[in-house]
Parts: sequence; structure tokens; C-alpha cells
Amino acid sequence: MIIVKSREEIELMRESALIVSKTLGMIASEIKEGVTTLYLDKLAEEFIRDHGAEPSFLGLYGFPNSLCMSPNAQVVHGIPNNKPLESGDVISVDCGAYKNGYHGDHAYSFEIGEVAPETKKLLQVTKESLYVGIRELRLGNRVEDVGNAIQKYTESHGYGVVRELVGHGVGQKMHEDPEMPNYGKKGRGKLFVEGMVVAIEPMINLGTRNIKQHKDGWTITTADGKPSAHFEHDVAIIDGKPEILSTFGYIYKALRIVSNEEDEFRQTPLVL
Repeated sequence: MIIVKSREEIELMRESALIVSKTLGMIASEIKEGVTTLYLDKLAEEFIRDHGAEPSFLGLYGFPNSLCMSPNAQVVHGIPNNKPLESGDVISVDCGAYKNGYHGDHAYSFEIGEVAPETKKLLQVTKESLYVGIRELRLGNRVEDVGNAIQKYTESHGYGVVRELVGHGVGQKMHEDPEMPNYGKKGRGKLFVEGMVVAIEPMINLGTRNIKQHKDGWTITTADGKPSAHFEHDVAIIDGKPEILSTFGYIYKALRIVSNEEDEFRQTPLVL
């Protein structure tokens, strides 16, 4: 059952989402060659708590950390550890924050040092596909319209679209209805309604779409060992159109990237 949010609830969710955004912006300033993911995880937990929130992932379904950190061939759900990051790595950082009864949840894939051109392109196309999908989140459309748009865009570049892992509704619970696959057929799935909030998160592989789960019960990697990319935004339907509640703006500020990619999805400009 889709849980519709009021405008007031959506604003509370925006606050939680922006705490995640600020956390990822802080991570962007710290993530580099020689740093461990466990160190970054500890920084994130402290940052989230300092902003009056709780880490959503810590203890969720038994997960042991505040960040899911998934380098290279890891798709999602990577557990932070003491292995230093190396130049050439790419890593998905997925973060959640819980405040005022609502969760925020989004992710960004970072480059460490000099990354192979084919991997840089994978990250670029995956991020572009996120916005391609968000454009389909509007009244009159259905769940698989989003997935179909993401699938067509990424498969046109020869990439593999993960099937077993999907986006989701978000609210008072981290995972709510509906599931939001990154593949599908146009016109199929649950109908979008005013006030719904979802996390759209393409998980796209450089090679095969197939994945495997490791014995730790969490880590998921590509079956062929090639890199994977992951980007995620929290998005609400307001006045029939998609409104992004999260932002990559804090990341871009830290990395000195200029971008207007989110502007079309905001009724009012975001002030960082």
C-alpha cells in the first residue's frame, strides 16, 4: 500500500533527506586515496548525530554500520572496513538519516584519483539515467514507466541493469511501497499519486547485469567482477510533478563541480 504524505510530512522528509545530502558532502571532502571506509563511516555517524538525527542504516535488518560503502565490483550493501582506498577505485556511498519520524536515503558514486575512462563513463551515464527516470515520476504514469526509461537509457550504452535490487517508497519506514525497479514495460505497475515519496536508485553494471551475494549476507558484487555504479535521490510528487528532496549540491560544492542538473525538479531554488 502506497502511503501518501501531506505537504507538512514532505517538508519533514526534505529535512531528513538534506541531512543525508550534507553528510555525503562532508564525505566528499574526506574521501581520497589512503583513507579507509571504516574511518569515513565513523565520521558519517558523528555528523548525522550532530545534526539531530540518527543513522538509518545502523542496525537496520542487522546491518553493522551507518554507511553502505561499495567499491568497484560491489553493487550495494558493502560493509565498511580497514582497507585503504586506492587511486582508480570508484565507490558507491549510500546513506540514511532518521529525524522527526521520517527517513532520508540517497547515494552517490565517487571517483578516487585517476579512474579508467570506461568506468568514468559508466558513472556519468548512470547518474544521467537517474534524472531520466525521475522525469517519469508524475501523475498519470506508473511505476514501470520510470524503470523502462532507466533501462532503455543505460542499455543503449551496453550496460547491465541489475534486476534483483530496486528502489522503494520511503517515509516513516526506510522501505515502503512501491518497489521501484530500474527496468520494466511502459504502462505497467502501480499508478503514481499526489504526495507519494520514493527513492529512485539505478544500479548499473559495466558488464553483465548478473550479481552474486557473498557469505557475509550483505555484500553484493557483479558476477563478472566489472565495476558497478549507483546513484539515488528521494523524490516526491508535488502538484503532479517530481520534486527532488535530496541534493548532490553539497557534494558538488566540496568537489568544485558546477551543475544545474537538479534545477528542473525544484519549485524553488535550493540554498545550500
